[in-house]
Amino acid sequence: MYPNRIRELRMEKGITQIKLSTDLGVTQETISAYETGKNLPSTANLLKLSRIFSASVDYILMQSPIRTPIDTSTMVNDERRLLTYYRMLSTIQKEKALSYLQGLCDNNNTLKKC
Repeated sequence: MYPNRIRELRMEKGITQIKLSTDLGVTQETISAYETGKNLPSTANLLKLSRIFSASVDYILMQSPIRTPIDTSTMVNDERRLLTYYRMLSTIQKEKALSYLQGLCDNNNTLKKC
């Protein structure tokens, strides 16, 4: 068995197994087998599913809880540093950090930008 989120993502997008099978160039039965975990999609079809559902292959295959990883290549250095430090915090510390950042935005009357 190959656990995955294909059915969940397909339902979320509101498309049928037949439509998805057409998009992937496979049969409806193949989509059903993917969704039940009887068969694993090929690498090419996993990449297509990733594009169709706007989700990473790791997310589709339940290897990650993060649907779309952040592309750090477009971030400036300070943003990367902030994210690195944020990920090191506990849940309570993350809430405090977010509250602090919100407070900074509120104090600068830039709430619309935050």
